[in-house]
Amino acid sequence: MKAAPFAYHRPGTVAEATELLGGFGDDAKILAGGQSLVPMLAMRLTHFENLIDISRIDELRDIDRRGDTVWVGAGTPHALVGLDDEVAESVPLLTRSTPFIGHFQIRTRGTLGGAIAHADPAAEYAAVALTLDAEIEATSTRGSRRIPAADFFTGLWETALAADEVLTGVGFPVWSGRCGFSVQEFARRHGDFAIAGATVAVELGDDGTVTRCAIGLLGLGPTPRRATVAERAVLGRPVAELSAQEVGRLAVAGLDDVPTDLQGSASYRSRVGATMVARAWTEATKEALDA
Repeated sequence: MKAAPFAYHRPGTVAEATELLGGFGDDAKILAGGQSLVPMLAMRLTHFENLIDISRIDELRDIDRRGDTVWVGAGTPHALVGLDDEVAESVPLLTRSTPFIGHFQIRTRGTLGGAIAHADPAAEYAAVALTLDAEIEATSTRGSRRIPAADFFTGLWETALAADEVLTGVGFPVWSGRCGFSVQEFARRHGDFAIAGATVAVELGDDGTVTRCAIGLLGLGPTPRRATVAERAVLGRPVAELSAQEVGRLAVAGLDDVPTDLQGSASYRSRVGATMVARAWTEATKEALDA
């Protein structure tokens, strides 16, 4: 199939893009890398009268360390995020999650902002943003605002972006100290959307107790989510006394909206999710202990 007819617009600046989006309203859609939107248009699962292509706006392709935050412009391709030395040093979860995103061609064209704005519950960058308490910048003709990742993902493929707002960048906090990080996921084939996955960041004190912990879950609900029960359970406890399997069990306990689909039942996804958390916890804590 081919997409239904639409008008194509290619602004040169963010200001031009927001003016177009504000003018067209609900009849317009932002096109970034197009790796999710274009297939949906081609299969006629969605349609918009106007597509506003922001992929060639230079001001959206930027990676910059700003104090305790790494700022990534929304138009930065996955491949560049994965290769950037500053990201690897300061936000290891982003670097380690990049190889799980689709295939090389998708990572070359797809963008960080597009992936987060699409808000797929199995999206790696969305889970990393949530895990690290990132801030998402939304810009319109009315100005810019910062949205905490915890408030950004509102439902399946739904976000807190207003109809006239463009996602222009994401600020990822930098963890320092005795820290460890890991991304684990399970898919039928490499490059497929994850059946379930986990992102773990942990910080240990000099005595080996857990002083900070964040656990993100992929594919286990209508949005990426945090395993807050497990996070609270491990804080202040010696890491040597914590069982990875118990952390995994706590991470999925009480989830009542895990999807059932052709990939597997809700109970199967939950079991896989618990295993992914356990593996990520083991790898992250080992890295922290060795730091």
